[in-house]
Amino acid sequence: MAKQLTGTVSSNKGDKTIIVTVQTRKTHPLYRKQYLVSKKFMAHDAKNEAKPGDKVIITETRPISTRKRHTLSRIIERPSLRADSLAATKVEEPERPASKAKADESEGPRERSS
Repeated sequence: MAKQLTGTVSSNKGDKTIIVTVQTRKTHPLYRKQYLVSKKFMAHDAKNEAKPGDKVIITETRPISTRKRHTLSRIIERPSLRADSLAATKVEEPERPASKAKADESEGPRERSS
């Protein structure tokens, strides 16, 4: 049976290829402290349906290319807000009144009081 890994899509720049970041918890052998280790896997996405931020399951398979050894099984969850949707809804700051901008320029550099 092929191994299945759960991770987050970090890139989909290549055609039919995604990069999935998988995080695992490891325990230090001497100090017994747990820490996170992340590893990136390239996976085949035949339909180009996965987007950055999606939580996905990838399955181990035969070598598809030099670095691709996994295929996308399914998308578990999509984020409610994406970075590209936030850019579209970003509100620009209104410009300051001209009189206040001139007053700030005329003051010059401020001196520190000791």
